[in-house]
Amino acid sequence: MRLINCSFLFQDVINCIGGLNVLFPLLEQISHFGEGQIPEGLNESTVSELITPVEGDWVVLTSTKASESRLERNLIATFILIVKHFIQRHPINQDNLIHSHGVAVLGALLQKVPSALMDVNVLMAIQLLIEQVSLEKNMQLLQQMYQYLLFDFRIWNRGDFPFRIGHIQYLSTIIKDSRRVFRKKYGVQFLLDTLRIYYGSDCKYSELSPDDIRTIRTSLYGLIKYFLSKGGTHEEIQSIMGYIAAINEEEQLLGILDILFSLLRTSPTRGQLFLLLFEPGNADILYALLLNHKYSDKLRETIFKVMEQMLKCTNVYERSKQRIRLREVGYSGFGLLLNEAPVNTSLIKSLTNQIINTDPAINFKDLLSVVYISHRAYINVRVVICRKILQILQSQPDAAHQISQQVGWQDTLVRLFLKANFENGNTLHKHSRAIIMKDNDKNISVEDMKSNFDEKTDEEKIASFASAPVSSDEWSLEDRQSLDSNMPLFQEDSSMGELSFKSENQEEFWHNNPSPLSLDLSGTDSCEPSDGGSQMPDSLPSTPSPVESMKPFPVQADRESSITNDVGFSDDFSLLENKERCEEELIQLLTNILSCIMCKGLEKSDDDTWVERGQVFSALTKPGISSELLRPSDEIKLILLQKMLEWAVTENREAKTNPVTAENAFRLTLITQDFLQSEGLVNSNIWTEKLLEDLMLLFDSLSVWYAESPVWVKLSQIQIQLLLGFIGRGNLQVCAVASAKLNTLLQTKVIENQDEACYILGKLEHVLSQSIKEQTEIYSFLIPLVRTLVPKIYELLFMNLHLPSLPLTNGSASFFEDFQEYCSSNEWQVYIEKYIVPYMKKYETHTFYDGHESMALYWKDCYEALMVNMHKRDREGGESKLKFQEFFVEPFNRKARQENLRYNNMLKQLSSQQLATLRRWKAVKLYLTCERGPWAKRKQNPIHWKLANVENYSRMRLKLVPNYNFKTHEEASALRDNLGIQHSQPSSDSLLLEVVKQVKVSDMEEDKLDLPEEEITARVNIDEKEEQNQKEKLVLAEDCELITIIDVIPGRLEITTQHIYFYDGSTEKEDGVGFDFKWPHSQVREIHLRRYNLRRSALEIFHVDQSNYFLNFKKEVRNKVYSRLLSLHSPNSYGTRSPQELFKASGLTQKWVNREISNFDYLIQLNTMAGRTYNDLAQYPVFPWILQDYTSEELDLNNPSVFRDLSKPIGVVNDKNAKAMREKYENFEDPMGTIDKFHYGTHYSNSAGVMHYLIRTEPFTTLHIQLQSGRFDCADRQFHSIPATWQALMDNPYDVKELIPEFFYFPEFLENQNQFNLGRLQVSKELVNDVILPKWAKSAEDFIYKHRKALESEYVSAHLHEWIDLIFGYKQRGPAAVEALNVFYYCSYEGAVDLDALTDEKERKALEGMINNFGQTPCQLLKEPHPSRLSAEEAVQKQAKTDTSTFNLFQHLPELKSFFIEGISDGIPLVKAIVPKNQSRSFMSQGSPELLITVSMNYIIGTHGWLPYDRNISNYFTFIRDQTVTNPKTQRSMNGPFAPGLEITSKLFIVSHDAKLLFSAGHWDNSIQVMSLTKGKLVSHNIRHMDIVTCLATDYCGIHLISGSRDTTCMIWQITQQGGVPVGLASKPFQILYGHSDEVLSVAISTELDMAVSGSRDGTVIIHTIQKGQYMRTLRPPCESSLLLTIPNLAVSWEGHVVIYSSIEESTTLKDKNALHLFSVNGKHLGSQVLKEQVSDICIIGEHIVTGSLQGFLSIRDLHSLNLSINPLAMRSPIHCVCVTKEYSHILVGLEDGKLIVVGVGKPAEVKPSITDLVSRTFGDSLGSSLIQLNQTSPLWINKLKNKFDFSKYSK
Repeated sequence: MRLINCSFLFQDVINCIGGLNVLFPLLEQISHFGEGQIPEGLNESTVSELITPVEGDWVVLTSTKASESRLERNLIATFILIVKHFIQRHPINQDNLIHSHGVAVLGALLQKVPSALMDVNVLMAIQLLIEQVSLEKNMQLLQQMYQYLLFDFRIWNRGDFPFRIGHIQYLSTIIKDSRRVFRKKYGVQFLLDTLRIYYGSDCKYSELSPDDIRTIRTSLYGLIKYFLSKGGTHEEIQSIMGYIAAINEEEQLLGILDILFSLLRTSPTRGQLFLLLFEPGNADILYALLLNHKYSDKLRETIFKVMEQMLKCTNVYERSKQRIRLREVGYSGFGLLLNEAPVNTSLIKSLTNQIINTDPAINFKDLLSVVYISHRAYINVRVVICRKILQILQSQPDAAHQISQQVGWQDTLVRLFLKANFENGNTLHKHSRAIIMKDNDKNISVEDMKSNFDEKTDEEKIASFASAPVSSDEWSLEDRQSLDSNMPLFQEDSSMGELSFKSENQEEFWHNNPSPLSLDLSGTDSCEPSDGGSQMPDSLPSTPSPVESMKPFPVQADRESSITNDVGFSDDFSLLENKERCEEELIQLLTNILSCIMCKGLEKSDDDTWVERGQVFSALTKPGISSELLRPSDEIKLILLQKMLEWAVTENREAKTNPVTAENAFRLTLITQDFLQSEGLVNSNIWTEKLLEDLMLLFDSLSVWYAESPVWVKLSQIQIQLLLGFIGRGNLQVCAVASAKLNTLLQTKVIENQDEACYILGKLEHVLSQSIKEQTEIYSFLIPLVRTLVPKIYELLFMNLHLPSLPLTNGSASFFEDFQEYCSSNEWQVYIEKYIVPYMKKYETHTFYDGHESMALYWKDCYEALMVNMHKRDREGGESKLKFQEFFVEPFNRKARQENLRYNNMLKQLSSQQLATLRRWKAVKLYLTCERGPWAKRKQNPIHWKLANVENYSRMRLKLVPNYNFKTHEEASALRDNLGIQHSQPSSDSLLLEVVKQVKVSDMEEDKLDLPEEEITARVNIDEKEEQNQKEKLVLAEDCELITIIDVIPGRLEITTQHIYFYDGSTEKEDGVGFDFKWPHSQVREIHLRRYNLRRSALEIFHVDQSNYFLNFKKEVRNKVYSRLLSLHSPNSYGTRSPQELFKASGLTQKWVNREISNFDYLIQLNTMAGRTYNDLAQYPVFPWILQDYTSEELDLNNPSVFRDLSKPIGVVNDKNAKAMREKYENFEDPMGTIDKFHYGTHYSNSAGVMHYLIRTEPFTTLHIQLQSGRFDCADRQFHSIPATWQALMDNPYDVKELIPEFFYFPEFLENQNQFNLGRLQVSKELVNDVILPKWAKSAEDFIYKHRKALESEYVSAHLHEWIDLIFGYKQRGPAAVEALNVFYYCSYEGAVDLDALTDEKERKALEGMINNFGQTPCQLLKEPHPSRLSAEEAVQKQAKTDTSTFNLFQHLPELKSFFIEGISDGIPLVKAIVPKNQSRSFMSQGSPELLITVSMNYIIGTHGWLPYDRNISNYFTFIRDQTVTNPKTQRSMNGPFAPGLEITSKLFIVSHDAKLLFSAGHWDNSIQVMSLTKGKLVSHNIRHMDIVTCLATDYCGIHLISGSRDTTCMIWQITQQGGVPVGLASKPFQILYGHSDEVLSVAISTELDMAVSGSRDGTVIIHTIQKGQYMRTLRPPCESSLLLTIPNLAVSWEGHVVIYSSIEESTTLKDKNALHLFSVNGKHLGSQVLKEQVSDICIIGEHIVTGSLQGFLSIRDLHSLNLSINPLAMRSPIHCVCVTKEYSHILVGLEDGKLIVVGVGKPAEVKPSITDLVSRTFGDSLGSSLIQLNQTSPLWINKLKNKFDFSKYSK
């Protein structure tokens, strides 16, 4: 393997055998080592110091011998170093690597290397390779190395951790060196994709530990962070948001959000990031992530941290933050969308903090929305929320008022009293355990699992929340200690995993931010039991007090079973105590909040304000809620009333009273009275002492305020009622206090009202009698009252009358006992019952009923208001929910969809790139291992062939190409044979019935495109030059389908100002590349409007190289595309005409009539114009049967009886059938009236018929099998014999198949070359193989040759127009068609059905299928009879009469004459003489001379004038000599010197078709030079061959040039064009062709047939394709001698025949030393001819070969037989070059003595010695300038020339 140090020679040599690709099989060999077979020592990392550091950047190596030799211990690294040395300082090898996609192949092969071989050495070798390329500044190669090697993680995500991390570190090193270079292609999006593809959750990493993977991810995130820290762009943020939306995986989400968070905190460019993130659809859609239940709190907290950074940023206007503050949306919708998910501490904490800490002023609507959400949270969460709110209420004066303005605040806050229901998701223990089981390999942090809260007393006034740093808020402060033990801050325990309390800077936090809250733990805890209570986990281990959190801690998975032991359970008592304490605190806090809002927030005393307050009580008693509260509603109301009373007392104390406070206090007493008189009657516990005290204090204050007012009477009545109530309902203590108070009151009260007196007495008596009965102490409290009362009412109630025995109250010592006794006396009881109780009741009703009524109405109003507010709040919530979905969820989902679409497309692209690379490699390997390749296999695989879609200029598809996906179709044969039953095909008559009626069209319009005037003018005005200067701009883009024989390929057509592009949109692309194409407008030759499935929706585009594309569009789009294309094209592409107009304007008919084009060419052109195409089997070109004699031994084309009658349709050529057809037509009647009468139910051209004929040729074999449902058709119905097929046509009037063009040019379709099993005939049991030919044909080639001769015969020429009338002309339809028995089923005619009328997709598809299989009639091109053709004789006579016409010399071979011209290159051999064929002529210069270019052996170039005729003497020519050739001062010569010892031949010089450029080879520096003939100077100088260039050739269309060299290679070059005009040669070859083992001597190229042919000194001819540079085959001319054969010359014919001239070098005596050989386009040897002379130049014109020899003979031979057509013309001097002029009127022959011989057709009688037809001319000469102006027939012109120039007849 140590090639490296002596590599100079190798660097060059490798280019001659296949380029650097030749090395790659070595790498494949290494990769084929199985994991176990790797040789010892290969997979150990070589040297310890090479192992990469995991931290820090990669150390960039310098390339030294020592470092390389260390790497060479790894084979893969060694291979890469070999590649490095091959390209080192060798631009050609570098280009070769680019051109052959070598880097991509290297990348693909490295992906296959066993991972054990991939180690740090490989990475270092790649690094050295890249450094080398970078050093040489080959940017294109460097880009490929980056793309396919360095940044292709498929190579690097294997192998061990140091290898992978080393790669990423190397990446980051080079990225940091030149960030801008990489950012666009390998920036944020690329890295995100890499993470997603290779390091996502679904990736398998057998080799790496989770920690390693985490490190790798972190490194990649680090790179993303690096890019963003340099200022993020809009696209990058879009990429990140797309990634977040699509990734669905927590770990990756955390990774990317952490980057964002840290950038927003610390990045120097964070201002820009903020701006980008604030754009709608960016950061705001993170809210949608919060709705996903599967994500942990950690992720939610990270999201909120990002939001918080954004909301706190100062670079952005407040209005920009509104979206993230959910201003338009509100938080309530978010709450609704959370649905039934457990609402945990973390979420509420984050939401609350966001609202409180990030807004300049708290938004209370948002705060209440969060409160509303939190009613579903654990009680401890609510406690903290309440603390926060209370704190805000205490610190912000207007907070209470703000809250009171929010809709439905009463219900929202009251909901916090709800019990923690099972349904609300608080199945705390179960839920946590579920998480543990799900994430059994992650430690769930303590913070996620527990929530601790701080306590504070109501009295504390706490500083504003906004001022307290977030990190020190109550949520995260977990510095709680138990009541009776000093518990450390965090209790670490083996069961806990790691705790995740992470402040950004813990130390700092604890020291600098001591909490402003004093912590009192007495009233709080964080847990309440779930339903059963039995599942409650205990407090932390080792904590005596149950104060700590109750959520279980995470446990390692394997200890899951012992979770109960780890966490433990406490006794129920501590749990309940704990829970109650928590609930108690919540109730205290919440009632404080409510009373604060009711008192401070609502300060007015009007009715509305009291309805607001009353809604709190209504909310507590609302059905469905009251039963679910933590405490009974009356208890909560009591607490509330007590707090409100306290407030009222305070407000009315110390003469602060004002009308509002007094009114409020009064209203409050009414509510309290109502509360006690309703709930108090049921629950005596609510008559509390505190309530009594506050009420009395209030009454005292009010007594002062209302002293003079009637209100006081009402108040004192209430006061007495309430005191009596307290006495009757309260406990002893309350009773005592109430009694004392009432006593005091009564002492000063004047009682004048009897009823009132009865009321007081009656109420007291009831309590007295109760207490006496139960012997309670209450009696003793009441006696003083009785003492005070009785004297006041004694007289009023007539006690003296009714109670004579009443003990005296005036201080008697025994009154206590006496009265007790008296109470049980009959007297007292009768009095009470009879007199007191009725009046008491009357008083009660009279005094208090109104109050009860008004309070009932008041509560009704409150409840209704509450319901209205709740409804309003819920409606706002619903709207908010919809908005939340619209603003965040939908954009999030949309982003996810878009990102997944992009991601999947990217993956698809990656895999199709990979596929394309592997396919390219496969193609390269085909050459490397083929018979001529450097790795040739000993046993070559058999090659199968298929028809290529290339065609020549006569539209013949002749060429076969290798079919690498060949199938034998054995299963199709088996299916056919197993069947036995013959299914006859349904007759086409019955195919199209019901559907057809809907779509029948009565009238047909022409398919014609009417362009608006301005479009046409616009088209004409486009200036080519201007177009060149413009940048390429997109003009139009449309979806379309590319129709090929095999498939319909969906794709997109894009038209720019310079090119037409098609992008294949199919998922499975052929060859991994698909059918993409790109063409410059200048190479478009014609555009035809086409039908597809009878719909006028298609276009067919033809290019100058004969390639064509059939595109189908939506119907309405087609015309738009067509007109746009026309506007961009030169006027030569056919314009806006219908096929009929097009045909008329083409002038083809006249050319055919005059015999200027052949019958075949005319028919194929007719087919093309009538819409027939090779791209659609349903519209395949149609040709006639022309013979009827298939049985004779010889074919006599002079006998008319061998020809078919072309005036009749094929169905009635047999007269017997005519009658039957006529009758069928006349008797046909469609009962439905839909179907028109017809003669034939089948058609002469349909897809089945085409496949029938071409069944032996792929891809038609496959298509035939598809049509036949997966099997071959039975043998008898197959095309097995030409005579039998003709006979069947004659016998069966229903079979009307005409022929296809292949019958006239393609012998291969008659041979079963692929050896398909086509079955046996039923009767004879004969195996169907090759097609049986007529007896007169010796072989398939012979049949085609003779059949083609028959087509061009006199008989067919005379009658062909009759057949044209039937198929394309006036007999196609209408009465003439009926008359001619030529009417077909109406569905086959253009415009007969309108498929778009069918709305049902299935029906339309079915009908399309029918039409496709049934056949379509071509467009009608003529409405009148077609003219007949002139006979050969008539044509000659007609031609003779015209002035400027020339004879085709090949049609007049016996009449050839030779003329010589001297003075061009006297004495010096003339090596080139040519009249280029495409000289551009302006209209003005029509008839002026063209250029004839000559090159002499001394490199002098002449540009002479040439006209192939002379108006004075018919059949002669005009030659005007270039005077510069003889003048040493003005001579133009080529830049020399040429290579010493090289023979200068015509093969070294090529003139462009427009006579502007001269390409020359043979130069000493291995170059190809391009000279401008107009400017006379060098325009380009291309050196790519490694040795002298020995031959050049160009193609017919002027697109490609091919060069052959002594280095054994050929190169195909693109001729660069501007606006269709050649201007030079591309700087790099388009293809490099390998395979010869010796100097290349001759080349030829045919772009239209995609073939490049090269002959070499090694005696072989190799054929390659041009487009892919693919090796096709080797032709070996037969030679009996064992001596060395060489191929000095070869030529390719119009139909791809290869004519090879071979010579045996050493021998001078052998008689068969020189020979001509003929091979078919598909490599079949057709014949050889031994030559007596040595050929110096060769050209093929039509059916003739013209050769010139060094023996001085000009020979013309027949192409097919290689026989001489006439005796050779002797030239007396060796011939150096031959060339036929473009009209085939003359042959130009350059001789060794410098003379130019012109051979043409001449008749001796017409030669007048007095006239010269040889005129030489200088372009600057006065004579020359006058020549064109003179009337050339004038005697003056003749005389002027007479004496001036020599004229000689050069006789044979």
